[in-house]
Amino acid sequence: MTLRLPLISALFATATFCSLSLPNDDGRVPDDSENADWPVYGGNNAGNRYSILTQINKDNVKNLQPAWTYDTGENNKPGERGMDMQCQPIVIDGIMYGTTPRLKVFALEAATGRELWKFDPFEGRRPRFHPMRGVVYWSDGKDKRILFTAGPSLFALNAETGVPVKSFGKNGEVDFHDGLGDKETYGYDPYQFNIRNTTPGVIYKNLLITGSSVSEGGDALPGHIRAFDVRTGKVAWVFRTIPLPGEYGYETWSKDSYKKLGGANCWAGMVVDEKRGMVFLGTGSPSVDFYGAERKGSNLFANCVIALDAATGERVWHFQTVHHDLWDRDIPCPPNLIRVRRNGKIVDAVAQATKDGYIFLFDRDTGKPLFPVKEVPVPKAIPLPGDQPWPTQPVPSKPAPFAYQTVTEADITTRTPEAHAYVLDRFRSSNKGPKNQPPDTLGGLLYGIGGGAEWGGTAADPEGVVYVNGNNMLWWLKMRDAKEGRGGKELSRGQVLFNTNCAACHAMDAKNATLAAAQAYPVLKDIGQRMNRGQMGALLETGRGRMPSFQHISKTDRAAIIDFLLKTETKPAADDIHAPTTATAAQGNARFPYLPPYINNGNVQFRDPDNYPAIKPPWGTLNAIDMNTGEYRWKVTLGEYPELTKQGIPPTGTENHGGPLVTAGGLLFIAATYDEKLRAFDTKNGRVVWEYKLPAGGFATPVTYMVDGKQYIAIAAGGTRYGLKPGGNYIAFALP
Repeated sequence: MTLRLPLISALFATATFCSLSLPNDDGRVPDDSENADWPVYGGNNAGNRYSILTQINKDNVKNLQPAWTYDTGENNKPGERGMDMQCQPIVIDGIMYGTTPRLKVFALEAATGRELWKFDPFEGRRPRFHPMRGVVYWSDGKDKRILFTAGPSLFALNAETGVPVKSFGKNGEVDFHDGLGDKETYGYDPYQFNIRNTTPGVIYKNLLITGSSVSEGGDALPGHIRAFDVRTGKVAWVFRTIPLPGEYGYETWSKDSYKKLGGANCWAGMVVDEKRGMVFLGTGSPSVDFYGAERKGSNLFANCVIALDAATGERVWHFQTVHHDLWDRDIPCPPNLIRVRRNGKIVDAVAQATKDGYIFLFDRDTGKPLFPVKEVPVPKAIPLPGDQPWPTQPVPSKPAPFAYQTVTEADITTRTPEAHAYVLDRFRSSNKGPKNQPPDTLGGLLYGIGGGAEWGGTAADPEGVVYVNGNNMLWWLKMRDAKEGRGGKELSRGQVLFNTNCAACHAMDAKNATLAAAQAYPVLKDIGQRMNRGQMGALLETGRGRMPSFQHISKTDRAAIIDFLLKTETKPAADDIHAPTTATAAQGNARFPYLPPYINNGNVQFRDPDNYPAIKPPWGTLNAIDMNTGEYRWKVTLGEYPELTKQGIPPTGTENHGGPLVTAGGLLFIAATYDEKLRAFDTKNGRVVWEYKLPAGGFATPVTYMVDGKQYIAIAAGGTRYGLKPGGNYIAFALP
């Protein structure tokens, strides 16, 4: 295989940024270019997910066919439980780098799929599985490195051999807790609690800048943004997203909130403007989700779009998209650096999609919204005791939301009379009202917990058009007293531990067993009928899919959780239920992990009795929005349920996870849907011009690249979501 010459590399590096520096350029590949990379997560530093390649175009895409398949050897063994595979690989000099379902890192020939090397970060140790969406490449002359996280470790590998770089940290590995703080600062030891990263960081010169993924519950670590020296692994700077006393933003929290609460983390990724020396990112909600009595205030820098000086970590500007978040409205995807026309001038901008279906557009230098944003008063409702919801929330004037905002009786499914009656009963017994009502113990139906936008992100072309896939899924949120034990009995130790570590995601009951099995986070009622004690112990130890490992709590405490789930407990909890874990008891700190007085019913998606969404379609959409004007160019449904289509029902769209890829060939490629298809859309009108049934769901974002004059489209087919069959293949497509 012929590798790319440095001159060609320079040509493509310039061309991929045409949307930033050459808005009127057609972005075509130079005639003498035979090779083109996909060098970073998101395609380029701007996160455009846009390619200038045109070999595959609207005229010939109908001829696209599989070129090669790489079988990771995972997720396909009888009896093997599937792991999420959400990786968007990168391609450098004809070599593809990516990850397997079990977090091994590989290098392949990008033209053939032939494996060159593979690295197992858990060799000789207990694994900690979680989603991983990609890796990072850095080079300086002959020093070429792949950087990635697995569990609580940050690794650096030699890109040519896959061997750890011994000069990085300790034999190629750095503890990913480094830079968060210490026991003297927080009153607890951050190294004793769970951290990982699901989306790769970004490179600025010799720095790896990264966010993290932390717990949603009372044991959430702070989500500080950190820069690591690429050569040594040492922490270069830290931006604290939960400020310490004396720091900007501290006054937007209750006193000493930082000692009890965490989150405000960037789990979705970030982008870099190298010319300005700035990094742009979005943060998630503070802990704990849905209850904020211990964090009265707007809670900076949670739920913020933030611009930082990439060299120092100093804040340049920020904009908070949700004040005092009570609805788990994390910023779910990286920002997108685009250029738009304003008053006849080209403006460098930042576009940020949100879970509740908004797109905010900011001036890249100042953070000033380019479409007016209004602070809208929230409903006057009675919050949970102790909480103080923020009185207003920001709403951009343009563009119009791409996802539903509130549910009314007119929105309820009419697919069948039985489905309508089932949903109507829940609707009428819920706390109904406008958006942004605080959670309560009666329970309510709302959008946004699972998107709107999700981690797949947005794509943008040089004309300033943003493409985003959206979800219209309804969720059932009900709060309960955390001190209420099973059957009204005294709270058991296992339930205290469950409430602290598990209840933020997992419900304990559901009326319909089919619906329970289909939840994004499985309902755990009667879990003993599906898993034995050994299987549950292994899952708590290693994690799987979106569930993290719980190796940070003791084996005894993990056993207590299992006893609670299996209803085999014999002893009540200790008197001090706010210090339930071995780690906390050893530290003598009763404030962390924090056990809120109210916890949610688990992340429960509301569906009809046949497991279809509880509202009228469309359930998933694909949108093209002209950010010069804020107007939609088109909106179409994304995905279908084949059995409903056979009944004569027009395509409904489906929930979708994974993002779009746009090319100068006039095409948008996206999988993401639960019908397991990869599709190509005409970017001018949103019509499907090609589709292919993958061997498993493509819940990842595709990439495109060129090797030796041939353009490829590639995607990870990993499946596993919502009961779908797992998969472990990467598939590349090309013209014959």
